[in-house]
Amino acid sequence: MLTVPEVEWIVPLVEEWVAEVRPGFSPGRHPALWVTERRGRIGARRLDEVFAAVRERAGLPGELDLHCLRHTYITHLVEFGYPERFVQQQVGHAYGSTTALYTWVSDEYRNRLIESALRRRLEPGTKKEVALSW
Repeated sequence: MLTVPEVEWIVPLVEEWVAEVRPGFSPGRHPALWVTERRGRIGARRLDEVFAAVRERAGLPGELDLHCLRHTYITHLVEFGYPERFVQQQVGHAYGSTTALYTWVSDEYRNRLIESALRRRLEPGTKKEVALSW
């Protein structure tokens, strides 16, 4: 997966994990980025458990699960204006229709899209000009 500029903040966090935290697990030559204290690859079940504990401590709704982060990442890529095919490839979907299911764009984003379309349609010099101010 590529790191897009809008989420580059994650790079120093992962670098810190690799340099300072991961070695504490004595992973040896294990290829996994996220390892357990027994030097094994951390499993999805354990990740879900840890995420649930952090979510509860933060006071977030119980409906929020780790998979929601994937939905959020896809939605942000769309809202940042990345091409659909790029987004699809980023998350490893074979079909764009699958990626579309993950996209929950905000009302603000939808409003920006509509405003942009109206501005293009009603550019000065066209038959109808409208002042858009919202």
